[in-house]
Amino acid sequence: MTIDADIVARLAGKFLVFDGPDGCGKTTQIEMLVRALTAAGASVVKTHDPGGSEIGDRIRRILLGYDLSQMDVRCETLLFMASRAQLVSEVIEPALADGSVVVCSRFISATYAYQGAAGYDVTDLLTVGNVAVGNTWPDLTVLLDVSVETGFDRTGRKPHHARASSRSTGDQGELFKDATVDAMESRPTDFHRKVRDIFLSLPDMYPKPVQIVDGAGDPDTVHARVTELLHRVTI
Repeated sequence: MTIDADIVARLAGKFLVFDGPDGCGKTTQIEMLVRALTAAGASVVKTHDPGGSEIGDRIRRILLGYDLSQMDVRCETLLFMASRAQLVSEVIEPALADGSVVVCSRFISATYAYQGAAGYDVTDLLTVGNVAVGNTWPDLTVLLDVSVETGFDRTGRKPHHARASSRSTGDQGELFKDATVDAMESRPTDFHRKVRDIFLSLPDMYPKPVQIVDGAGDPDTVHARVTELLHRVTI
């Protein structure tokens, strides 16, 4: 199934987010969708969270490059939100105003799942998120769901590993380009199971639409599911 003119018209000026458990393939799916949208004539801005701006990338290095065991979960959450506020102001809002499709890897949905699993009260995250991004919430969040075991297999991490050293890139899975081990991924297996459970609950608790897509299978198969979803949903 290809991207047609109707989808291009409907997505103009819309904000899409891809999220999900570690190893879900979000970066690969974003790249495939951006190529398809661009080929169909859409103006597309691709970005990522945390980061996506000079200030945000500095915060990203703190969050994803180091052992976070000594960081209070409230501090961690607010750092993510600070990066997000800069991304919205500097990149997302101007692109939407120009009529571009903004496609972002992770957003507040990730904070719900990861900081929620780390002990932050998820009911408070909406309030903090509103402070950070105002009204600029995603028009659609595509949640790519895979089992913890599948995610571990794609990232090259063994399920029995409790932690891993920061930023290790050895023995990475080759199938999905976002398969890297960082400070978030190196947390224990039970943590990642909680993350997935919270992600799956997002359609009932998130203030904007969330659609779950099966992330299992090869990239082309998953891309076909994403394209079918974009044909089907109204945003």
